Amino acid sequence: MPVDAAFARHDMAILYDSFNAHGADGDFYLSLARSPCRILDLGCGTGSLALRLADLGHTVTGLDPAPGMLEVARAKDTASRVRWIAGDARGIALGETFDLIIMTGHVFQVFLDDVETLAVLCSARRHLAEGGRLVFESRNPPARAWENWTEERTRETTEVPGIGPVEVYYQVRQAWEDFVRFDAVFTLLESGERRISESTLRFPGQDIIAQLLEAAGFSLVEWLGDWDGTPLAPHSPEIIVIAEV
Repeated sequence: MPVDAAFARHDMAILYDSFNAHGADGDFYLSLARSPCRILDLGCGTGSLALRLADLGHTVTGLDPAPGMLEVARAKDTASRVRWIAGDARGIALGETFDLIIMTGHVFQVFLDDVETLAVLCSARRHLAEGGRLVFESRNPPARAWENWTEERTRETTEVPGIGPVEVYYQVRQAWEDFVRFDAVFTLLESGERRISESTLRFPGQDIIAQLLEAAGFSLVEWLGDWDGTPLAPHSPEIIVIAEV
């Protein structure tokens, strides 16, 4: 799966982890499996949610292509609760199946065309056990979330262990068709050093996602529009997918 160059680096992954905690979305994913099961976290990033799932008794595999992200995840996992795998979700062959496969943190949006998105969905389909579910989310395009990605609205500061106070803000560089290109601008306040991560995300609509799910072999799909479980509506903030074969 695609990797932003900056997040292949351990120093950038530490900054990402410090500013990206799961909230209502994390609670939603934690509630999906009531009894211990086998879970595959595609695009697990720095592993925060995978570790929380393991704490609930699930058998968890976290997969990510970014070495910096996995280095941070492994450092957190002092008890080896999760199996961490470096790999690309578009072509993995793990030789086993899972009861639940998740893609969190809007990782679904890093796949920038139908070909690679379909490859991910087909890969997930091959790794689902009978009766298993694939669950992921994508920002709903009509909600136009990127219009709030400005320096004034996103600036925040936190203390990063081993680094000190760090400020971050987001700024959109370009928005066209289904795509948004933006920067995450980190400033290490003690030294004044600035680190910039450029990303491009795709904002596919429900119709495109539905077509790709069908092409990948998913026939049962539940659509939610927010983390409280409300159904998807035209201007819901999220497109949350719960798909079964």
